Amino acid sequence: MISQVEKILIQSKSETEVIDITNNVQDIVRRSNVKHGQVTIYTGHTTAAIILNEHEKGLIQDIINLVELLVPKNRNYLHNRVDVNAHSHLRAILIGASKVIPIVDGVLTLGEWQRVMFIELDGPRSRYVLIQIIGE
Repeated sequence: MISQVEKILIQSKSETEVIDITNNVQDIVRRSNVKHGQVTIYTGHTTAAIILNEHEKGLIQDIINLVELLVPKNRNYLHNRVDVNAHSHLRAILIGASKVIPIVDGVLTLGEWQRVMFIELDGPRSRYVLIQIIGE
């Protein structure tokens, strides 16, 4: 059994931003020499998220528009008494902090248009994504 953990460092440039990290994850999987197993992609930030979807310019803007519609920034959130980013925390809760993808024959088993994407919800910031690979 092989177990490996690596970090991807990310520097976001905007308050809300979708960043494709698929190639980074694929490179780590390839270097691990795991033929069959799984990879967990996880962000330890409470104002960021991980998704699997198509990385198409219009869809990316639709995702940003959706989170802004579902959780507007300028509301009277209680957490804003502490730090004025409650909307970022709530958006991250709705989206989620991790994804697990099977590894088969040494590659990620993504759908035809699927990409692994990090979503910044409270940037710009320096962030990390933890990649854990387990398998044989």
